[in-house]
Amino acid sequence: MFGYYLQLALRSFRNSKVLTALMVLAIALGIGASMTTLTVFHVLSGDPIPDKSDRLFYVQLDAASMHGYTSGEEPDRNITRFDAENLLREARGARQAMMSGGFVAVAPDDNRPAFFTDARYTSSDFFPMFDAPLAHGRAWTAEDDASRARVAVISAETNQKVFGGGDSTGKTLRVNGADFRVVGVLGPWMPTPRFWDLSLDRFNSLESVFVPFSTAIEQKLSRMGSMNCWGDSGGDPNALSAPCTWVQYWVELPASTDAAAYRDYLTSYSDQQRTAGRFERPTNVRLRDVPALLDHQKIVPSDVRLQLWLAIGFLVVCLVNTVGLLLAKSLRRASEIGVRRALGASRRAIFAQFLVEAGAIGVAGGVVGLGLALLGLWAVRQNPSSYAALAQLDTTMLLTTFALSIVASLLAGLLPAWRAMQVTPAIQLKSQ
Repeated sequence: MFGYYLQLALRSFRNSKVLTALMVLAIALGIGASMTTLTVFHVLSGDPIPDKSDRLFYVQLDAASMHGYTSGEEPDRNITRFDAENLLREARGARQAMMSGGFVAVAPDDNRPAFFTDARYTSSDFFPMFDAPLAHGRAWTAEDDASRARVAVISAETNQKVFGGGDSTGKTLRVNGADFRVVGVLGPWMPTPRFWDLSLDRFNSLESVFVPFSTAIEQKLSRMGSMNCWGDSGGDPNALSAPCTWVQYWVELPASTDAAAYRDYLTSYSDQQRTAGRFERPTNVRLRDVPALLDHQKIVPSDVRLQLWLAIGFLVVCLVNTVGLLLAKSLRRASEIGVRRALGASRRAIFAQFLVEAGAIGVAGGVVGLGLALLGLWAVRQNPSSYAALAQLDTTMLLTTFALSIVASLLAGLLPAWRAMQVTPAIQLKSQ
């Protein structure tokens, strides 16, 4: 019966070309606008590391002074270097990493000029903990961390830019005038958002150079990112004992159920530091996995959320218009419906026929709407915002486009189909 209903729908479209074109256009405009914003929202709100996001936890401790203290307030986003090194040394998780962002000058071996680029200073567990893919070589080791070895892992883009690509392990990379031995080259890797340091641009490209945190401190490489100090740092806020928060600390636990035990450990650590006189405030720790952290930090920009709601509202308006057009069309076909009913078609058959017709309009609207969505995403990519380049339609959103279009058109067709099946054949035949 579906094929027969589809033939009736196509015949109806040929008889009402203008009305059909208006309905397809209404659906297409709503789908195009909503899928453009929904795709941007989908890209920005995705899980950057779905295989283990519930086992990676971001640590916050409240080490600030009592000045300006408010009970229950959120601790600073970062922790002190002293606390980070303590937690790293005690190693209560399966893996743990301390880190900070940086900005360094990289000089190629030939006569090309040096260029400035983003860097990440971290500890050895960073790479296995975040599933960083290594195309060549390996990550540095804990022994390299301890010995402040001048080693580096570079991104694929930096490898191409400095060494022309290929396996560059063992080569020398000049960073801020010092020689670093390349031990690893990352493969293509672009977790979105760049969740390990939300104080920097969350949707920017991957850092180009990774070096041990201890080496970066010894080499006095320039640091980048937020910092909060509440006491005398002695002129060096990066010093071990400086009362400044600027280090991000992540821990990987064997299972998400181990979070409560690790939180108890953090609470005990904070109590010990307060007893020792370092912490002044009551114990206030936070331990969030990746989804909870992204949700707390409101990772999706507010303008993107607003645009999504506006687009959904526009889709609803388009559907209301489509309902009106479908109703008008069903009224014009009352005589046709009366004849079909008189020939034995049931109300259920009439209802199904009009739903198939609405679904066919939805498919056509989805095709046109897909083109409008691609055009809208192209316009988004011309935007100067850091997330603009990410606005690409993937397979999931491609299928969502047609699913949303068909579901929306079926919803719009419910009332006209119900009105059509209420047509009384005797009255229609008598009026003819």
